[in-house]
Amino acid sequence: MILHYLTVTRRHLWQNWSVNLISVLGLSVGLASGLVLFLVVNYMFSFDRYHPHLDRSYWIVTDVKHEKTMPTDAAPRPLADVLRRDYTFVESAVRLETFFGRTLSVSNGKGGWIKKIAEARNVCFTEPQYFELFGVEWVSGNKKTALAAPNTIVISERYAQKYFDSAPALGRTIRLDNRTDLTVTGIVKDPPSNTQLRFDAFVSYATIPILEGPGALADWQGLQAMCFVRLREGVDPEMLNQSLPAIRRKYLSAQQAAQFDYHVLPLAELNHQRSGMAPRPILYALIAVGLLLVMAGCVNFINLATAQAIKRAREVGVRKVMGSTRWQLIGQFMLETAFLVFFAMLVALLLTQLSLPLVNQTLSAKVDMLRPDLSIVDVIQPRAVGWFLGLIIGVIILSGLYPAFVLARFNPATTLTKQSTTRLVGGLTVRQGLILGQFVLMQLFILSVLVIAAQLHHMQRAEWGFRYESTLLVFLPRQESVPLTKLRAQWLQVPGVEQVAFGSDPPASRYNRPVPFSYHKMTQPEPFDTRLRAADEHYLSVFDLSLVAGRNIRSTDTTGREVLVNETLVKQLGISAPAAVVGKPMRVKDADRVIVGVVRDFRSGDLHQPILPVTLIRDRSHSRMAMLRLSPTNSPQTRQAIQQVWDQLLPDEVYRAEQLPDLMKNFDEIERLVAGLAQALALVAIGLSCLGLYGLVTFLSETKAKEIGVRRVLGARTAQLLWLLGREFGKLLGLSFLVAAPLGVWALSAWLQQYTFRISMNGWLLAGTLMLTGLITALTVSRQALKAARTNPIHYLKSE
Repeated sequence: MILHYLTVTRRHLWQNWSVNLISVLGLSVGLASGLVLFLVVNYMFSFDRYHPHLDRSYWIVTDVKHEKTMPTDAAPRPLADVLRRDYTFVESAVRLETFFGRTLSVSNGKGGWIKKIAEARNVCFTEPQYFELFGVEWVSGNKKTALAAPNTIVISERYAQKYFDSAPALGRTIRLDNRTDLTVTGIVKDPPSNTQLRFDAFVSYATIPILEGPGALADWQGLQAMCFVRLREGVDPEMLNQSLPAIRRKYLSAQQAAQFDYHVLPLAELNHQRSGMAPRPILYALIAVGLLLVMAGCVNFINLATAQAIKRAREVGVRKVMGSTRWQLIGQFMLETAFLVFFAMLVALLLTQLSLPLVNQTLSAKVDMLRPDLSIVDVIQPRAVGWFLGLIIGVIILSGLYPAFVLARFNPATTLTKQSTTRLVGGLTVRQGLILGQFVLMQLFILSVLVIAAQLHHMQRAEWGFRYESTLLVFLPRQESVPLTKLRAQWLQVPGVEQVAFGSDPPASRYNRPVPFSYHKMTQPEPFDTRLRAADEHYLSVFDLSLVAGRNIRSTDTTGREVLVNETLVKQLGISAPAAVVGKPMRVKDADRVIVGVVRDFRSGDLHQPILPVTLIRDRSHSRMAMLRLSPTNSPQTRQAIQQVWDQLLPDEVYRAEQLPDLMKNFDEIERLVAGLAQALALVAIGLSCLGLYGLVTFLSETKAKEIGVRRVLGARTAQLLWLLGREFGKLLGLSFLVAAPLGVWALSAWLQQYTFRISMNGWLLAGTLMLTGLITALTVSRQALKAARTNPIHYLKSE
């Protein structure tokens, strides 16, 4: 019997190869989409889950309570040391600080440099406990003592190659910021791609007091460090939670303690909270979309399988007359389904593997710090095998069970007399429900693409309140002895350089930490905070910022006493006339200052935020970048001449520059990634829906074949026959729109709420969705419907 099943299966698959090819293609596209999304989600969930003793490892974060509560991923520098020393339930604790804008170099022994590299994010200050707590694999060196002394550094194999090529790295010297020599005391394995702690070099934490002064590690108000803790076995983490308020009250004054709140989070949440790049709601949404696409592929298979059922009605009748039971018929058709699903799965695996390089490249380019190496091999990992096998079995059951039951329930008397169509029409309700679901899915994706595209276009037209075109940012070294005056004078002599300013950030920046301040005679901080920008007297002219009251800060103000504020700060103080604040005192950053001017409002952050209060202070010590306004017609020779001036005045420092328009694009990089993902998934959903529509029109043309023949003989025109077949789609399209429109408006309106500068949902977007869906539907079904309407009626009626 099994051999008979296999023989019949082979014949049926070959005789109906075109329909079966479409079935396999639709199912494989849905499965491939689900597999890609599963691999991405599985990769994001795998972050930092390989560390030893993960179940009792935690990280401590801080909420800063000012105008609003601001969550951070950091903690005070002394906290880890206090936990190690004073709390016996803590097995280990470690602190680390990531490098930003520092230079590592290798000397040639002759006063020059073999290599100079500007480092950021991949290098950190940390302690010996780091390697034990995070299970770093060692190649050479002693992990317990490698970072015990100041001026030591441990590097990965990749960085050993980067700095010393093939020469032995252990014992060599790397110079930090051209100020301090670091001795390489250890080599470790390269970090994996699925970790937030992707560090290739570790500088001893004891080096910080040498760089910043002896009191640097005693600062309880600064939040420079990340703090990680491992508890002893059997310890309730609530004990750690209860200890933190006592530590805060012990080392901070009552007023200071009220501004901070420490929290304990599981280490496994490192990539999903605070510092993470993949919040769980987004991952759960991707899982839901993947399941929907897999189900859409199954729906197509069901539609096409049952559309072919009428052609096998007589076969079923003969089998039943010859004694086949219902379950034998179900087994036959389930075997055919299993073969098709198996082929579809092979095609899906191939499509997945072909698409993964593009997925890896896109994630690396769009999301900072991601270096995914997704491969189809990940499917056979222990974590994924169960899910993958369950998916195969589920698809076989979902795709094969309903068509098998439809075929197996045929009455042999009616099927052998060609009267099975009435029974099939009775099953149309299920089919309508399946197609309705596909229409809803397609319209939701189309509406999402339209809304996201409209929001992106809207954001690109946003007024930032300052000029950023043709502006070059040159990052300055941390040391204070930078010859700013000489740099500016020589840069201004370069053809194409119109203006030069020095400051901490351009007007719009990701670094918008709120800072409390008090105005005029107030002794307590205002109920709202300001955002600070270090600037000089040329800052306004570089960015075309205009004054609405008062004057600019002066070059003679060497103490940073003079400040500028923006209009929003004045309004939030409850003052209607900007000129009223000019000359008034203001205390910010523990210093008494005076407001000398009011600047017209500009955006200081991304478009998720409203315009915030901003204060500009003339503070050269915090000027970390030069801002060069170039002529619109500047050439590559201009930028080359700018670097030559740098190399002449700062030969020991790495030149690093960025175009400000390129940095401005980072503000909407997530939106562009979401837009690209939505477009790709929309294309998949539309393709699957088109295959489903093909199945439905095939089914309708088969079930209404006799009616079409009779109508044609009685004189019905082609347009009338097309309406006979097309009205079913019009009804389903209208019903699906009634479901998709309110659901899409609700979901996308909630998504738009995160933007201060946003579009509003309107009827044009909904009308565009309906029109596009109707056009796609018409193009999909027209060919098959025309074929059915134009067929010679004798073909339908010849057996009557």
